[in-house]
Formats: sequence, C-alpha cells, structure tokens
Amino acid sequence: MTPGAGGGPWVIVRDNGQRGLSFQSQVPSAARLLLGGAQRPGWAIKAGLLGFGFRCQGLESRHGDEVCPAGPGPGAALGVSLAWAEVLVQPDSDAKKFSGLWYVASMVSNCKVFLGKKDHLLMSTRAIKAMAGGNLSVHMEFPRADGCHQVDAEYLRVGSEGHFRVPALGYLDVRIVDTDYSSFAAVYIYKELEGALSTMVQLHGRTQEASPQAVKIFRDFCPTVGLPDDVMVMVPKSDMCSSGGKEAP
Repeated sequence: MTPGAGGGPWVIVRDNGQRGLSFQSQVPSAARLLLGGAQRPGWAIKAGLLGFGFRCQGLESRHGDEVCPAGPGPGAALGVSLAWAEVLVQPDSDAKKFSGLWYVASMVSNCKVFLGKKDHLLMSTRAIKAMAGGNLSVHMEFPRADGCHQVDAEYLRVGSEGHFRVPALGYLDVRIVDTDYSSFAAVYIYKELEGALSTMVQLHGRTQEASPQAVKIFRDFCPTVGLPDDVMVMVPKSDMCSSGGKEAP
C-alpha cells in the first residue's frame, strides 16, 4: 500500500525508537493539526505520543512504517486520540504572574457531561496562588441553581512551569498554553470523568468581560486540539458566588 492509493491522502507514521513519531504526508488537515497548524508559537502540537502502543489497524506497513488513511478527524487519521499529542506550554510560564483571580468566560469540550449541561452553565471563578515547587493552590467557585459550590484543589507541577496534573479532579494533564497574565489565558485540560476521557479548553479572563482579541485567540486555538467551534459556550455572568464582581488583585 502506498501513499495516495485507495483514495488517499495518506500519512506515513514512523516510530523513531524514542516513544515519538515522525510524519510524512501530503499535508492533510489531520497532519497539519498534529504538527502545529496554529499561528501563535505557543500552540505547536509536538509530534509525539505520551502513551506506549501505536498501530494503524488493518493496514499494511511498508519498510517498517505504518500507512494510515487521513480520516474525518485527527484521531482517525493516525489511529490515536489527539489527547495523546503533546500540546506545548506557554514559553517561560510564570506561576506567580498567573496567580490571582480569573473568571472562566468560555469553554469548549467533547466531554459528554459538559455537552449535556453547557447551555445551563454560569460563569465560575478560579482564585490561584503560586506554591513552592511551581504547584498552584486553586480555589474554585461554581454558581449553581442550589447555591455556590466551592472546590479547593492543588495543581501539581509536571516538568516545566505551566504544566500540571490534578488527581483530585481527575485532570490527567493541564497546560497553560497561552496567556498575557494581565487579561486572558487559554488553559488546556485532558481529564477522566465517570470513566470517560475527554479534552477541554477554557478561556480565563481577569474580568467578567472577555475581549474580542482574547475570544479570537481562544477560537483559533481550539481546533488545533480537535475541538470544533460548535461546542463552544460563552458562559453567562453570575454574581451568586463571593468572587462575583471583584477584580483580580
């Protein structure tokens, strides 16, 4: 089987022996996503897997390569979920600058629980404090019909600053992918909820008003991790919780 045969386009995937993958292709959309099709430098998708196994099931291999048809989405094209592609962290991420109050102005996710509730969500907050070793202490407030729900969690640093895991919330991978610290932040989350794995991206703002520029940055980033625009929600404001109406320190 060769690239282009059977209707193509095709992506040739090579295991480089270091748990990473390299790609050759006619640059279908799926490959562009995995190889970093976004414009902003912090958005590049590193071509590598965090998992161990990889095969394109049911297809012949050629010279030790795996030949995969480019299917309807990035995961189908490579026989692996985009959740296993490494999303790069904001360069020179600074936990102290990221501290303070953030409002979650918008969210997009393929989580079934989120999709079932997204039209009823209200704006939540994150009060963040930098801790020793690059960890974050995060106080979250969620306005609900029965009152304000509060959750405290520690974001445990993984490797470089800006990269975390949150065992208490089932967050396997959290990354600050883009922020100016003073007005907006885009946060990538790969999580497990009720036995299902999903991806979420949140737009954080220092105030309850998300600027058009921040929303555009957020919208442009989401497709690079396989999340379509039609599942995005701009969350309505709420002053139900104690943080409502306050500015970040």
